[in-house]
Amino acid sequence: MHENIVETQECVSVRERKYLIANIMMLVTIVLWGISFISIKIAVAEVPPVTLALIRFVIASVMLWGLLKKNESNAKIDKADCPRMILAGCLGITLYFYFENIGVQLTTAVNASLIVTIIPIIAIGLDVLFFRAPLSPLKITGIAIAAIGMYLSVTANGELDFSSAHFVGNLFVIGAMLSWTFYTLVNKSLQNKYSGLCMTTYQTVIGTFFLLPLSLTEWTEWRIFSLTAFWHILFLAVCCSVVCYLLYMYALKYLDVAITTLYLNLVPVVGVMGGYFILGESVLPIQLAGGLLTLLAILIMNFDRSGKIPDHPGQRVLDNT
Repeated sequence: MHENIVETQECVSVRERKYLIANIMMLVTIVLWGISFISIKIAVAEVPPVTLALIRFVIASVMLWGLLKKNESNAKIDKADCPRMILAGCLGITLYFYFENIGVQLTTAVNASLIVTIIPIIAIGLDVLFFRAPLSPLKITGIAIAAIGMYLSVTANGELDFSSAHFVGNLFVIGAMLSWTFYTLVNKSLQNKYSGLCMTTYQTVIGTFFLLPLSLTEWTEWRIFSLTAFWHILFLAVCCSVVCYLLYMYALKYLDVAITTLYLNLVPVVGVMGGYFILGESVLPIQLAGGLLTLLAILIMNFDRSGKIPDHPGQRVLDNT
């Protein structure tokens, strides 16, 4: 009897320790993903945006391929799934980072971070449109609130200024968000067939391949860049595209979807704080209000009638950030 009690206490202790470690890993992941916008902003000052993405994902592809061969040596993609896998790689890597890096170059890290909050809203909207997901009054309310929040965050001063470089940059970031949400929808039919590591590896390699011709359009801007830019690119590749993925996968084993979803909603908060304190970028109260409204919309749309937060297409929106 005594031995059973001790064994039970040890099992509880192990679970609690793993739960704590998972939370710590999730926090580390959110911080690293949040400050990735700062690294992109610093690096694109020296390296053309598409070339930056290419270098980053060449490094990430090599590391991910090594991890895949070590952990899932027999992992292969069925021929029937190749078109969708290629499309996902183009959407989630090539187009997403093409738009994001150019957008961050033109706008601010703060603006880009705030605009990221619209991803789950767009993903849910597309899920309703393409997969006939039920649209409740609560979701309609959330979408309406999110639309207001997005407008305030994107326009910054509450007015459309088509001549502003920041505004054009904001549009590029929105393009990145749209690319990612379509990428998520494409992956929806593949998630039950392949592991996360397998999908991420193949799609990263595919997306990197298609970044190559796009980067050649910037060859006149190619210069030897500083060690500072190199370290930021290495940080983006190793920490944000590989290490954070592994931490995130571990956290998903021990944390409820509700918790991980709420953690992901903190990424823009970290990005805004980083842009403000590290880069000295300004953030207008109206932008913060827009960001808070969008976060409120996300919470509203995630809570069902029972008060639980279900999984949704926006859950994986930052896996490759």
